[in-house]
Amino acid sequence: MAITLKGDQKINTVPTIKSKALKVNLNANIYGTFAEIGAGQETVRNFFRAGGASGTIAKAMSAYDKDFSDAIYGIENDGRYVTEARLKKMLKHEMELIEERLDRNKHPDKLFFSYANTVATINFSKKFKGHGWVGIRFQLDPLEDYNEIVLHLRFKETDARQQQETLGNLGVNLIYGAFYLNDNPKELLKSFYDNIDQDRLEIDMINFSGPRFMYVDNRLMSLQLVKNNMTNAVMFGPDGNNLLPAQVLYKRNILALRGSFRPVTNVNMDMFEKSKELFLAEKKVNPDKTQIIFEITLSNLKAEGRINERDFLDRAELLCSLGQNVMITNYQEYFKLVEYFSEFTKERMALAMGVNNLIQIFDEKYYRDLSGGILEAFGKLFYRDLKVYLYPYKNEETGEYITSENLKVHPRIKELYKFFKLNGKLVDLKGFNQDILHIFSRKVLKMIKSNEEGWEDMLPKGVSKMIKEKRLFGFSRRM
Repeated sequence: MAITLKGDQKINTVPTIKSKALKVNLNANIYGTFAEIGAGQETVRNFFRAGGASGTIAKAMSAYDKDFSDAIYGIENDGRYVTEARLKKMLKHEMELIEERLDRNKHPDKLFFSYANTVATINFSKKFKGHGWVGIRFQLDPLEDYNEIVLHLRFKETDARQQQETLGNLGVNLIYGAFYLNDNPKELLKSFYDNIDQDRLEIDMINFSGPRFMYVDNRLMSLQLVKNNMTNAVMFGPDGNNLLPAQVLYKRNILALRGSFRPVTNVNMDMFEKSKELFLAEKKVNPDKTQIIFEITLSNLKAEGRINERDFLDRAELLCSLGQNVMITNYQEYFKLVEYFSEFTKERMALAMGVNNLIQIFDEKYYRDLSGGILEAFGKLFYRDLKVYLYPYKNEETGEYITSENLKVHPRIKELYKFFKLNGKLVDLKGFNQDILHIFSRKVLKMIKSNEEGWEDMLPKGVSKMIKEKRLFGFSRRM
């Protein structure tokens, strides 16, 4: 980001695509290859047009023919070409060729890189807007191992030529950022949209790796994508690496559990176990094609006014340790979450939630921005093959268990509630552990921060030990 002065004011100006490409070209040490499949050779074209490209470009190629592509990079197990596996093969193969064909003794100061993309642009019917994988493998020191940045994009534009231009600009931003913004991954991430309108492109997955990014937590980079409105949903697995939601959810049965998980408690895990048991028992659910997700909304992460990244990582750390896939979304309303899932699957879905969450679903104030109000929202929510699994709430004063049978909703919504209840859309979870219904995450969190005794027994096995060892959620040992 360049800063120019105008009087006493500082004005941030974004470098143009041409100036970025030229700066890379004029760096005598940056040298590498471009391999682009599926949307022209738009990235390398920017470097050719900027001038001085002979000092940067070792080779530019585009193996459009599938047989040629397979001959060069091998055949994928699934027979597809627009995949992360394909992209990584391209990056690795092209880098090996550079090392094989260029004598390091003759080029001791060269910083080698390989840039690649494999993309499917919009189809003729314009029903499929297109998507792709983009990545760079690069050095920042000739004696150092390679770093890698890999991302997935979804086009929002409806014109193939515009998509090609957007891809070309993104490629330049990525290469420029890799060499000149690598010390600040958050700013590097933001720079991907330099000279690109936000509504033209969605980036829904990114992973950083290599010696210069060894301290980068990819889960935090995932959070930045949602925080910066680059996408509405991201996902990461138990190993902490980011996953592509479209790939994980494709044609799957989906069971989602929303919560704060601050920290994850015995109640959360009891809800998980009971809803999982019920979901897998459904005739329409194939256990081998089922995906279970622990989901946290961005609004929940902002509950205290701003996103506390350390707090987010603490939650992620615990859920990952329990072997769960975690999703962060910008969908406060449940119907929007279900609509998102429906982009990837038509199979049976279920939402597991507590009574308070269900009350919110039947609260009209959440649907004032919809012309059809709550009826429109419920049409979108329950039109799909969806069920809601309800975990009970215990009234401490009366000792009564609140379930879908005795839950009180607003009189105006009563008949609507009955309709969905009678049609089997609302299902009470049975066999729950009655001895843990007094446990709430916010209560446990307060106990942890105030060094109050007894919180350990409220959490799943091994979780309290991790909180203590890693000093999560503000834990400090008693003196």
